Amino acid sequence: MASDFHEVRFPLDVSLGSRGGPVRRTDIVTLASGREHRNSRWAGSRRRYDAGLGVRTVDALHTVIAFFEERRGRLYGFRFRDRTDWRSGPPSREPTPLDQRIGTGNGAERNFQLVKAYGAAFAPYSRSIAKPVGGTVRVALNGVEQAVGAQFTCDPATGLVTFAAAPPAGAVITAGFAFDVPVRFDTDELDIDLSTFDAGGIPQIPLIEIVP
Repeated sequence: MASDFHEVRFPLDVSLGSRGGPVRRTDIVTLASGREHRNSRWAGSRRRYDAGLGVRTVDALHTVIAFFEERRGRLYGFRFRDRTDWRSGPPSREPTPLDQRIGTGNGAERNFQLVKAYGAAFAPYSRSIAKPVGGTVRVALNGVEQAVGAQFTCDPATGLVTFAAAPPAGAVITAGFAFDVPVRFDTDELDIDLSTFDAGGIPQIPLIEIVP
């Protein structure tokens, strides 16, 4: 992802007014008896957004056009803030080092990927977090917070946590963080009609998540 990804965030004031969320692909076959067979085509979900709803002024539209041109349309990916899901816990709460379990020590492994779990009782879904926000990652071993820099580091471009010394066998590794969604434009054309924009018409600016 590194060579075709720009570590820059889509204009925040525009993204806060966007719409969208997770998408899944499920095949459903209805049998003659009326019963169904369901099969998931994707192991994970993929998020789609329409950022057009966040464009309120011509100046904001100008900013988006410049951003689109610099990304060369669909060519380069970028960061996007999903205002409904951008922290390891609820959006309204600051991250804590106990928010998400990201692994268990074995005495040898030093690298652990940031993840976020959805659900708990039936079939929890674990989502890899590849674009944490720099300076927000907090990590704990068996509930004891570790010092960033001295005891661990986290790559903001990959979400990989690296410990200075391998956590001991059986140690519970948890983390808290803020994060962005890696996305790209899902079009090579911005079709903007300014005659309707001034009257309340909103351009479509489709974005799609890049699966890490």
